[in-house]
Formats: sequence, C-alpha cells, structure tokens
Amino acid sequence: MRRAILVFCVMAGFASPAFADAVPRPHTVVIGLDLSQSNPLIKDSAYAARAGARVAEELKTLPLKSRVMVRTFGSYDGSANGLKIDQVISAHARPDVVAQGISTLIANVPKLVAEGKLKAQGFTNIVPFLETEAEIVDCRTNEVHVVLLTDGFEDSEYAHLTRKGGHLPPPSSALFDGCEALTILGLGQGSGSPSATTHLRKEWQAYAERAGFRRFTGLYDW
Repeated sequence: MRRAILVFCVMAGFASPAFADAVPRPHTVVIGLDLSQSNPLIKDSAYAARAGARVAEELKTLPLKSRVMVRTFGSYDGSANGLKIDQVISAHARPDVVAQGISTLIANVPKLVAEGKLKAQGFTNIVPFLETEAEIVDCRTNEVHVVLLTDGFEDSEYAHLTRKGGHLPPPSSALFDGCEALTILGLGQGSGSPSATTHLRKEWQAYAERAGFRRFTGLYDW
C-alpha cells in the first residue's frame, strides 16, 4: 500500500524539486522589425531572407506555452506601426510551424514595403520601443528574449547615433531586470564602417547591462 501511494504521488506531480526544475519555463520572444529608411531590412530581399532564417533558429526549439510577439518600430507613432502578431506555442501551433511563418514574414518585408502594406519610416525609435515592450513582458515568470532586426542607429528624441559617434542615454531603471537576452541582428549594417559597428556594439552593450538583460549579442552579420 505504501508503495502504491508513493507511485501515485510521483505520477500526480508531487515529485522532487529536481523533477520540477526539469520542465522548461515558457519563453517570451519579442521580435522588433525596424522599418526606418536607413535599415537594409526594408529594401534588401537577400538580407531580409537571411535575417528571417536567423530568427527562425531562435524559435524552432521553444517549449510549450511560449509566446512569440512580432512588432514594428521606427517613428514614434502607433498608427505607423500597426503590425502586431502574437502566437503561443501549443500542440496546434508547433514551434517549427511558427518559426517558418515568422521567417517568411521577415523575408517578405521589402516586398510589403514596396507594395505599401508596410510603411517605411523617417526615424528610428529603438529605445522608446524597448521602453514600451518592458511594460508588456514579465521576466519573473517567463524567460524573455528580445530580438531586434535593426542597424542600431538610434535616431530619436533620445539620441542620434551616427557613423561618427553619439551616445545612448542610460535607461531610467532596470527595465528588463532578470530578462534573459537582448540580440540585435544587423548592427551597423549599411554603414560600411567597422569602427561605427564597434561603437554601436559598445553603446548597446552598456544599455543592455544597465537595463537588466543577462546577455547582449550584437551581430553585424552571421
């Protein structure tokens, strides 16, 4: 009888803490698409396809109940950034299927911009976009990864990063305290300047650390 009770408890989920820890936490992946005119994503189809494939790699192994959010940014204007996609990984929305769908969308960004279905924008509000997303994600319950497809040249009320320099303002608080990672794909793209890319990486690395991200990755190419 005692053995039967023990077996029942294990099957009912009353196992050791180590067993509970083996179940992966759901992830939240925020994918930000920079539609500013300076970003190669909106006009270079080959580059957009590579960016889409790289993002798909981030999504293919997501555990159940993970959330994938796709947003656009550029101008500080909600009406200009109407694209909002939210999907939750489930038996009916498998990670490989979601990954393929998001990858296809990203690859088609230049076409969608050319057709007027997405609007190319004159500013690059990366920091304001991050501030907005910080109000939505919860790093205490989910493993949060923010992926930005942008050249990293902030051009907003907050800062103007150019090939010659410029600095990001430090975040007002640890907006993403405990969040797993910030990744920028395409950092410095279009500048033709390794030193500009290095400067951008230093600026965003410092910002990510102060904002509370555990890791930062800034890739010019991959």
